[in-house]
Amino acid sequence: MTATSIFSKNCYFAIEVENKAVGGIGIMLGEDVHRCTAELGYWLGESYWNRGLMSEAVRLMKDYAFDSLPQLHRLHADPFSSNTASVKVLEKVGFQFEGRLKKSVINRNGEILDQLVYSFIRE
Repeated sequence: MTATSIFSKNCYFAIEVENKAVGGIGIMLGEDVHRCTAELGYWLGESYWNRGLMSEAVRLMKDYAFDSLPQLHRLHADPFSSNTASVKVLEKVGFQFEGRLKKSVINRNGEILDQLVYSFIRE
Protein backbone atom coordinates (compact mmCIF):
# COMPACT_ATOMS: atom_id res chain seq x y z
CA MET A 1 0.00 0.00 0.00
CA THR A 2 1.38 3.42 -0.86
CA ALA A 3 1.17 6.50 1.35
CA THR A 4 -1.19 8.10 -1.14
CA SER A 5 -3.67 5.23 -0.85
CA ILE A 6 -3.51 5.50 2.94
CA PHE A 7 -4.61 9.10 2.49
CA SER A 8 -7.67 8.24 0.42
CA LYS A 9 -9.70 10.43 2.79
CA ASN A 10 -8.34 10.77 6.32
CA CYS A 11 -5.21 9.70 8.16
CA TYR A 12 -4.78 9.37 11.93
CA PHE A 13 -1.88 8.37 14.17
CA ALA A 14 -1.52 7.69 17.89
CA ILE A 15 1.12 9.63 19.79
CA GLU A 16 2.91 7.12 21.99
CA VAL A 17 5.30 7.50 24.91
CA GLU A 18 6.86 4.28 26.22
CA ASN A 19 4.33 2.20 24.25
CA LYS A 20 1.39 4.07 25.78
CA ALA A 21 -1.03 6.13 23.67
CA VAL A 22 -0.98 9.66 25.13
CA GLY A 23 -2.49 11.61 22.24
CA GLY A 24 -3.51 11.60 18.63
CA ILE A 25 -2.96 13.53 15.42
CA GLY A 26 -4.57 13.35 12.02
CA ILE A 27 -5.55 15.07 8.83
CA MET A 28 -8.80 15.18 6.92
CA LEU A 29 -8.49 15.75 3.20
CA GLY A 30 -10.79 18.17 1.47
CA GLU A 31 -13.01 16.97 -1.36
CA ASP A 32 -13.97 18.27 -4.80
CA VAL A 33 -12.80 21.88 -5.16
CA HIS A 34 -11.09 21.59 -1.74
CA ARG A 35 -9.02 18.53 -2.67
CA CYS A 36 -5.75 20.51 -2.48
CA THR A 37 -6.43 21.29 1.21
CA ALA A 38 -6.35 19.25 4.41
CA GLU A 39 -7.31 20.05 8.00
CA LEU A 40 -4.95 19.11 10.81
CA GLY A 41 -6.29 18.09 14.22
CA TYR A 42 -4.54 16.86 17.36
CA TRP A 43 -4.82 16.33 21.10
CA LEU A 44 -2.46 15.37 23.92
CA GLY A 45 -3.08 14.14 27.46
CA GLU A 46 -2.55 16.96 29.94
CA SER A 47 0.19 15.16 31.88
CA TYR A 48 2.28 15.20 28.66
CA TRP A 49 1.97 18.93 27.95
CA ASN A 50 5.06 21.19 27.81
CA ARG A 51 7.46 18.46 26.69
CA GLY A 52 7.69 19.38 23.01
CA LEU A 53 5.81 16.23 22.00
CA MET A 54 3.09 18.00 20.05
CA SER A 55 5.50 20.31 18.24
CA GLU A 56 7.39 17.25 17.03
CA ALA A 57 4.19 15.38 16.12
CA VAL A 58 2.83 18.35 14.12
CA ARG A 59 6.17 18.77 12.33
CA LEU A 60 6.25 15.07 11.43
CA MET A 61 2.62 15.03 10.26
CA LYS A 62 3.11 18.18 8.16
CA ASP A 63 6.18 16.68 6.48
CA TYR A 64 4.47 13.31 5.98
CA ALA A 65 1.38 14.90 4.43
CA PHE A 66 3.29 17.12 2.00
CA ASP A 67 5.73 14.33 1.09
CA SER A 68 2.92 11.81 0.48
CA LEU A 69 0.36 13.99 -1.27
CA PRO A 70 1.60 15.90 -4.32
CA GLN A 71 -1.85 17.49 -4.74
CA LEU A 72 -1.75 18.99 -1.22
CA HIS A 73 -0.98 22.71 -1.22
CA ARG A 74 -2.56 23.90 2.04
CA LEU A 75 -2.65 22.33 5.51
CA HIS A 76 -4.67 24.23 8.10
CA ALA A 77 -5.56 23.98 11.78
CA ASP A 78 -8.28 25.91 13.62
CA PRO A 79 -7.47 26.03 17.36
CA PHE A 80 -9.83 27.58 19.88
CA SER A 81 -8.82 31.20 20.54
CA SER A 82 -8.25 30.32 24.20
CA ASN A 83 -5.74 27.56 23.36
CA THR A 84 -2.51 29.55 23.44
CA ALA A 85 -0.39 26.40 23.71
CA SER A 86 -1.76 25.09 20.42
CA VAL A 87 -1.11 28.45 18.76
CA LYS A 88 2.52 28.30 19.96
CA VAL A 89 2.90 24.79 18.53
CA LEU A 90 1.58 25.84 15.13
CA GLU A 91 3.73 28.97 14.98
CA LYS A 92 6.83 27.02 16.08
CA VAL A 93 6.33 24.58 13.19
CA GLY A 94 5.90 27.39 10.64
CA PHE A 95 2.13 27.80 10.32
CA GLN A 96 0.93 31.35 9.63
CA PHE A 97 -2.07 33.11 11.18
CA GLU A 98 -4.79 33.76 8.58
CA GLY A 99 -7.77 34.96 10.55
CA ARG A 100 -10.48 34.41 13.13
CA LEU A 101 -13.82 32.60 12.93
CA LYS A 102 -15.96 34.49 15.42
CA LYS A 103 -18.15 32.54 17.84
CA SER A 104 -17.75 29.33 15.86
CA VAL A 105 -17.30 26.64 18.57
CA ILE A 106 -18.60 25.63 21.97
CA ASN A 107 -16.08 24.33 24.52
CA ARG A 108 -16.62 21.72 27.26
CA ASN A 109 -17.94 24.40 29.62
CA GLY A 110 -20.57 25.55 27.15
CA GLU A 111 -18.75 28.78 26.31
CA ILE A 112 -19.00 30.00 22.72
CA LEU A 113 -15.51 30.82 21.47
CA ASP A 114 -13.71 32.04 18.39
CA GLN A 115 -11.43 29.78 16.38
CA LEU A 116 -8.16 30.95 14.89
CA VAL A 117 -7.15 29.87 11.40
CA TYR A 118 -3.51 28.85 10.86
CA SER A 119 -2.10 27.35 7.69
CA PHE A 120 1.07 26.02 6.12
CA ILE A 121 1.23 26.57 2.36
CA ARG A 122 3.40 24.55 0.00
CA GLU A 123 5.54 27.03 -1.94
